[in-house]
Amino acid sequence: MILKSLVLCADEKIVRVLRRTLGDLEIAMELCADAEGALRRLTRERFEAIIVDCAGEGAAGVLRSARSAQGNKRAIAVAVVDTTQGLRSVFDLGAHFVLYKPVTVEKAKSSFRAARALMKRERRRNIRIPVQIEVAIKSPDASSLSKATTCDLSEGGMAVNIPKRSRGTGKWKLGFNLPDEEAAFHLAAEFAWEGTAAQAGLRFVDVSPEDARRLQNWIARNSPDAEQDDPPVRCHLTDLSMGGCYLELQSPFPISTRVTLSMRAATLELRVEGVVRVMHPDRGMGVEFTQTTSQHREGLEKFLAVLTENRDLKPELMVQPEGLEAETPANSATSTVRRESGDPLLGLFLSKNTLAPEAFIDELVKQRGAVAVSAGAVK
Repeated sequence: MILKSLVLCADEKIVRVLRRTLGDLEIAMELCADAEGALRRLTRERFEAIIVDCAGEGAAGVLRSARSAQGNKRAIAVAVVDTTQGLRSVFDLGAHFVLYKPVTVEKAKSSFRAARALMKRERRRNIRIPVQIEVAIKSPDASSLSKATTCDLSEGGMAVNIPKRSRGTGKWKLGFNLPDEEAAFHLAAEFAWEGTAAQAGLRFVDVSPEDARRLQNWIARNSPDAEQDDPPVRCHLTDLSMGGCYLELQSPFPISTRVTLSMRAATLELRVEGVVRVMHPDRGMGVEFTQTTSQHREGLEKFLAVLTENRDLKPELMVQPEGLEAETPANSATSTVRRESGDPLLGLFLSKNTLAPEAFIDELVKQRGAVAVSAGAVK
């Protein structure tokens, strides 16, 4: 299935660059010259990307509407802006990526390669596989156990046929087996929506990286629409702590992107999960680690020790997007706890994320002496 983008732009030079760039990346482009036409398309069609020239009349309204349009809530929004326009105001409108004017093919390709990788992951997350399997559902207090039959399954949850009296709030425990999978799944979930009297939706929560990967692989094998993800992106590590890291790369992923980092130093390899908390276009991003297991902590401690003992060693890092994660109260609470734990790098991500890129980098340099591994240790 080809990726689709909606473009709101009346500048012919920019349109020519976008048409060439998107064509090379196999992203279909549907052009609207006015905001009214773009808004109509948003309500009637599904797009993987919304690209808006912010100089046009009604551009802000289109970006806001993309977030509320039922079929395009998860579309990746790209704002084309002048260098004088404040980043915070653009991100507040709902933009994920920023493309600065004058727009060149080189800059556009760099930005849209990152955007395309995220577009593919978001679309794959929405793929639903029709499958009927039995699911054991245990209530949050473990006082009741019921059985349900699935209607379909996705990376984020499942639709089930279940009596209305069996539903409730809180985290429920699920147990089920998928065809051709030897090991059973034991996941936590919450009721997300209700359809008919017999049907409801369950959203998976707190899924381990291992179970998430198993689900992704099973869906990829069983979906006729599945496509290969774009390869991971090489990046440069400048700062690392037990709570997170700062990475330099030309096209960073937007705030709230869930990412997987593959890290290698000497013979030590480490795979970590995180969420982007700070993003600076054309410069880099700050990632908060989301895993809290003892195994994850031990792996990070060993990685930090290797870098500390080998000051001239340059670690190899690759980053891959796993999709966008909406900010929730639970995520905010977790971040607050980690910030108050005394990790200076993570504290900087969470308290200084509204600074302009140059000011943030200045703050990053100032606090490096307090971080477990500084730029001098990892460069």
